Amino acid sequence: MTVPVPQYVPDFRPTHVVPRAGLAAWEAPDPALPTVPLDAFLPVRLEERAGDWGRILCSNGWGAWVDARLLVAVPDDPPAAGGPLTRTADPRPLIARAEDALGRYRRAAEELGAGRLDGEGFRLRTRGLRVGMVVDGESVWLYDAEHERWVYCDGVGLSTYAASAAPSLAGATGPGPSPSPAPTPSPTVVAAPAEEPVGPPAPVHEPTQVVLIGDPPTPGPPPTQVVERPPDEAGDD
Repeated sequence: MTVPVPQYVPDFRPTHVVPRAGLAAWEAPDPALPTVPLDAFLPVRLEERAGDWGRILCSNGWGAWVDARLLVAVPDDPPAAGGPLTRTADPRPLIARAEDALGRYRRAAEELGAGRLDGEGFRLRTRGLRVGMVVDGESVWLYDAEHERWVYCDGVGLSTYAASAAPSLAGATGPGPSPSPAPTPSPTVVAAPAEEPVGPPAPVHEPTQVVLIGDPPTPGPPPTQVVERPPDEAGDD
């Protein structure tokens, strides 16, 4: 039996490592196509992003799709002397959002306890609020509700610690499932203008109207008329 020799990628430079718990992998950005999971702390190179999905490449040339949010970034080399300094994600906006959400929940709970808010009003006031924070000395874990993930903060930067939702293709910039083809529009039909008649236009006849003069005739037999006889005929009786 011949054992295949791994085809190592020349000049392989990892950009991330697999987290401590390992990482599930898929043949394509589709949860229905799982493949061999990745070992913990395995160096990988992120080749492509498609929403939450990421296509990684290992040093032996093997590739797969993973939840890119869970990959641990490998720090870059220190900048050269005199070069611009780089910063990681600022944790302060996320801390401020967590404080605001916690304050809204606290105010709603106080009004509920004081009787100024009933149970239904409390549910409406707190609907959609999601906040999470764990502080342990200099280490802080924050829940990022916008991206449905837990992030770790060391005071100066954020890194994804865990994700609470499956990866999706929302906001994908790389190749993904082909969109449905747009319906083919019907061809444009150009109607030819009607030919104008040759010669003068035909006269337009007004409709026939019946005009009655005087009073309208009374229906029924004509009235009886008295006729006078001439004088020469009156003496014959």
